[in-house]
Amino acid sequence: MEDNYIRFDWAIKRLLRQKANFGVLEGLLTVLLDEKVEIIELLESESNQQTFDDKFNRVDIKAKNSKGEIIIVEVQNTRELTFLERILYGVAKAITEHISLGDSYYEVKKIYSVNILYFDIGRKQISLSCQMTFKFSVTITGDRLEVSVKEKDALVHKLPSEIFPEYFLIRVNEFNQVAVTPLEEWIEYLKDGTIRPDTAAPV
Repeated sequence: MEDNYIRFDWAIKRLLRQKANFGVLEGLLTVLLDEKVEIIELLESESNQQTFDDKFNRVDIKAKNSKGEIIIVEVQNTRELTFLERILYGVAKAITEHISLGDSYYEVKKIYSVNILYFDIGRKQISLSCQMTFKFSVTITGDRLEVSVKEKDALVHKLPSEIFPEYFLIRVNEFNQVAVTPLEEWIEYLKDGTIRPDTAAPV
């Protein structure tokens, strides 16, 4: 038995901006990031234009979580040749908009770019949800780079993964199997709007 619900790509533009419905987005992000995510506010989804010839950039949802990290969620229904360049630009704009003159670079926010794609991208054999992260390693030893920052007379240790953006590409059209994991159940819902009563996915 399956229950039919409204499509996520419709809801994200109309319903999920209400604080009472933050839990839906939190459920998707909790499964995707594999950690409990709490949305505390939605931010302006259209970037500021710094100069008259600056490009506008508008996303479906731009949110801040309880860690102060920025999460961009974009639903893309049609193929776009420069899609990867556009999401890179959107992340770069978000980074620069949340740091001001006089701020320390320590204030740079971690950005998550979550892209739900309803068109084919890449080979069919690659996974349904692709995560792109930045990992730095020492060439000779293979050890991970950890950055030590002196902040208020204390050493603060950060890994590049705590600083650099992460990009998620969810390839909805490629899903054609029985949903087993919570992430697969979410992708099943994203594709056809159905949720099984025995779902294990949060929210």
